[in-house]
Amino acid sequence: MKILRLFARAVLPWLTVLLLAPLPAQAADVFDFIPLGGRTLLAKVFASRPPAGEVKALLSAKHTREEWRSYLQDHSKAITGLQGLNEKELLTLADYLSFNMPLPTAKIPANPAQANWEKLLPLDGRDFTLEYCQSCHIVTVVITQKRSKDAWLGSMNKPSHIQIKLTREQREALASYLILNAAIPIDEVPEELRAGGATY
Repeated sequence: MKILRLFARAVLPWLTVLLLAPLPAQAADVFDFIPLGGRTLLAKVFASRPPAGEVKALLSAKHTREEWRSYLQDHSKAITGLQGLNEKELLTLADYLSFNMPLPTAKIPANPAQANWEKLLPLDGRDFTLEYCQSCHIVTVVITQKRSKDAWLGSMNKPSHIQIKLTREQREALASYLILNAAIPIDEVPEELRAGGATY
């Protein structure tokens, strides 16, 4: 018993210090340099808690990319989360909406304020890039290239890529995201991801 008391006196102060010490900051995601896709941008916009009617209108309409872009600009006063987006982000969001809206009625939440948008919204081009493109090669191969839509789709339809489980529309959405957001300069890519930056 005496040994236990001595042990407790010696160890407990150190244990308390360890437990109360602040945890080290979580390391930044190595892929943070890749621009956000429409799913994440829309989730951030919804985090600003726009009126439920505005949310429903966004989720239930069908427009082209340019129509969505105009719509988002026209509604930026009511949807305050749109005001923080730069031009490329606004276009990326409009592009995402053109491919993914309207959502099926059953997927539109009755109470938007309680929805988990990160899980509810369809995947975007950035999601596809990180989930599928890296299965065969380092992501640098993809995000440093400037290519046309036909070139991106041509690569995706090659025998080496055809087994990737994406629908035709998802492939188009991925190509569209890359046209808007790829061609990232190599010096903006983390050093650990720079190796293997070959072209297709």
